[in-house]
Amino acid sequence: MPVGLVVVSHSRALADAAVVLARGMLPGRELAVEVAAGDVDGGLGTDATAIAAAMTAADSGDGVVVLMDLGSAVLSAETALELVDDDVRERVVLSPAPLVEGLVGAAVTAAAGAARTQVAAEALRGLAPKQAHLSGGQAVGGG
Repeated sequence: MPVGLVVVSHSRALADAAVVLARGMLPGRELAVEVAAGDVDGGLGTDATAIAAAMTAADSGDGVVVLMDLGSAVLSAETALELVDDDVRERVVLSPAPLVEGLVGAAVTAAAGAARTQVAAEALRGLAPKQAHLSGGQAVGGG
């Protein structure tokens, strides 16, 4: 089985839409993509327990790449790592990639059978095309 993906977002609607977009790039191919989004009451927020369950569900033994939307989602994902079994924890990569662009790249790469490190690297490159295009070759983020 390919590397699994977990989408962590404060918004279930946002996470589900990102997954639909990513799956649209994979016609006819299967990929484990789990969503852990929103708080326990269905509102905005994140839930470390739900993230831990998603990590475990997405792991087929080849590992998991986790993509997160905002700062506290990162904290929740880090907490979730403490809740999963040691063998799962060793196979999880928390990616600093942008959620949507990273997810699309990671999904295509994972579905092609790439290793966890390659999937994480592709996710991280998610913003590069947009940055190159909009910067006109200039450094991005300068003042």
